[in-house]
Amino acid sequence: GGGTECFPPGVRCSILGVAAVTVAAGARRVARRATQDELKKQVGYKAVDDYVKSGTVIGLGTGSTAAFAVERVGQLLKSGELKDIIAIPTSIRTKEQAESLGIPLATLDTHSDLDVAIDGADEVDPNLNLVKGGGGALFREKIVEMCAKKFIVIVDESKMCGGLGPGFPIPVEIVPFCHEHTMREIAKLPALAGCKPVLRLGDVANNKPDGDKPAVTDNGNYIVDLVFETPIKDAVAAGEQLKNTVGVVDHGLFTGMTTAC
Repeated sequence: GGGTECFPPGVRCSILGVAAVTVAAGARRVARRATQDELKKQVGYKAVDDYVKSGTVIGLGTGSTAAFAVERVGQLLKSGELKDIIAIPTSIRTKEQAESLGIPLATLDTHSDLDVAIDGADEVDPNLNLVKGGGGALFREKIVEMCAKKFIVIVDESKMCGGLGPGFPIPVEIVPFCHEHTMREIAKLPALAGCKPVLRLGDVANNKPDGDKPAVTDNGNYIVDLVFETPIKDAVAAGEQLKNTVGVVDHGLFTGMTTAC
């Protein structure tokens, strides 16, 4: 935890308010009277209203907050306020939602230069580093969002923290082959000292155990959630060491990617 107090004022505005909504008194008053879903809807809709323009290629994130942004894109296309949009989804479930709303879709194979990507996050630190992947789509989210000129993060105040790790386990996508060996190798990494790797079981979109079989991603891989008792000292080093571990596909540390406004 930590709330917005650990964030510089400008950063508070760019994250909580989708780079537009003021976090100070107004947003806190809204937070007291609105449900979490209503807050997610507000920031999801505002991100689309502020950043998605006709004739652009956009990345559609995955998760409960990102779903509202997808919903808003569909609404504006239907009303005619948006035209000539091409969207790149970051998961099968986002693809299915977008198709149901009539949003034209493509892949990075044909459109790898995105104007903007909009997605939520599980944790955000004062340097705008993120933990993502609670919904199990971290690899597709990262590859799409790295192709975007602007990456807009839509979160509420509860996702802000002083340091990544203790508040939300860091997801890592690994190949199924010899996965227990890979988990042991991850636990040895110096930048991840003290972490406890836990294989995600049941529904891949839920990092709480709700089954007895390994959760499987859209890519056919497993998810390992790294549990920490203290914040990671160097998120960049942790990400680099994970990425260099054989058996790791990608990880949920998104560093240096968030658009600052």
